[in-house]
Amino acid sequence: MRLSGITLKTLLLSVLPNTAFSGSVTVETNVDGFDQAQSEASIGFRNGSFIAVPIPFSNPTIGSGLTLGAGYLYQMDEESKPSLFGIAVLGSSNGTRAYGGAANFAFDSNRWQIETLYAKATINYDLFTTTGQLPVTQDGDLARIEFSYGITPEISAGLSVRYLDTSVSLDGLGLPPIPPPFDQFLNMRIITPALVAAWDRRDDTIYPTRGSNLQAEISHSYTLKGVTGDYSKAFVNYTHYLNPTAKGVIAARASICGASQDTPFFDQCSLGGTDAFRGFPVTQFLDFRSASLQIEYRHQFTKRIGAVAFGGVGQTGDSFSDLSDGGTHSAVGLGARYRVSKKFPVDFSVDWARNDLDEDQLYIYVGQRF
Repeated sequence: MRLSGITLKTLLLSVLPNTAFSGSVTVETNVDGFDQAQSEASIGFRNGSFIAVPIPFSNPTIGSGLTLGAGYLYQMDEESKPSLFGIAVLGSSNGTRAYGGAANFAFDSNRWQIETLYAKATINYDLFTTTGQLPVTQDGDLARIEFSYGITPEISAGLSVRYLDTSVSLDGLGLPPIPPPFDQFLNMRIITPALVAAWDRRDDTIYPTRGSNLQAEISHSYTLKGVTGDYSKAFVNYTHYLNPTAKGVIAARASICGASQDTPFFDQCSLGGTDAFRGFPVTQFLDFRSASLQIEYRHQFTKRIGAVAFGGVGQTGDSFSDLSDGGTHSAVGLGARYRVSKKFPVDFSVDWARNDLDEDQLYIYVGQRF
């Protein structure tokens, strides 16, 4: 589900990451307790650890805010990554609110993985149009479940199903309510089955230094309510990591996305949507096709302090052959990193980006962008 180019899953996974709850600690006062909980944890549900953390964030679409998350982390077996139960509440400076919960399970040496999520959100954002920025409020309820099977230790494939009940409001413009039956266009219920696949050769899931990660998803959405019609979407992200020096890492990502002509605006391809592109609000460049390239150099000065330099170029268009018609959009930037855990390479990240329109954007989050 994508609201304004931001998935509710993305909002909540900032505190409920797939790589376990270790990616969530952002405040120094929580670090010692987190490390102690990890060192004491052993196999089995009863031997898990409870963690509660605040997470500040900032992005150009919904502004700055705070996420409060709590979770229970445990391992089903020695070879599997941690499983978790978690809840989260989010609030931002522009009035965006969200809450939800997740339960993720990994077992049989990661051969089987199950991820579930429920979220409810009210998101305020600006939709960029040819006549200017349009203030929009979008409410949404999301439920999602995904099953993945490890064909080999590196390759997995599976199925997911997503249910979305969402409504879009233009009340911020002072317009009268849209009467029935025309309001059905802005009130939608959509179910989306999808095929997912991954080929993960990274040496670490939190802070990779070598290897690669290929992720792909293809989905078809069925509109149960509303007049948007059924639509399809697919995207591929390929990320490669190099370790040229003992303290330096080069990360590069290539991304493509395609959506059918009936796809509603909030589920279309965009720069910053499925590719994690920095420099633009995710609602600024929306279309049925997108492609982007990004590169980042990461350097660790001390055990705690690091920095990054990054850049990227991207295009959106009605078709892949028309991508260049809308121009090439670019952004460069610098970032600071503070490692918040003594045992795990989890970073608190602050990034500044400047795009080719001479606009500045600030990002605050946990972990690496890709």
